[in-house]
Amino acid sequence: MDSITILQSEVLTALANPRRLEILHLLAGGPREVGGIAAEIGISQPNASQHLAIMRGAGIVLADREGREVRYRIADPDVITACDLMRGVLARRIARLAALAETDAASQPVRVR
Repeated sequence: MDSITILQSEVLTALANPRRLEILHLLAGGPREVGGIAAEIGISQPNASQHLAIMRGAGIVLADREGREVRYRIADPDVITACDLMRGVLARRIARLAALAETDAASQPVRVR
């Protein structure tokens, strides 16, 4: 197994959490400090810090110190591009499943009681 595949697995594992994805999409709007991130998504500051530490360890986000404040930012904007591509794949999948369910429901005979 090559090293890129291993790194990809580590990054995807770090992103396999809805809160982390929420934080990532928030950071797409620009750098934020942990307290602001926590407040914006409605979690505690320690919880936001834990999520950020995992993403930082995977190289997804970077931390910049400005005095006493630490601001987090996305390490590479293509991470958002990749996430947006996957969101598109999933949106199309949901649409296909909804269309299939409609087709299936339309083909069922109407039952009279």
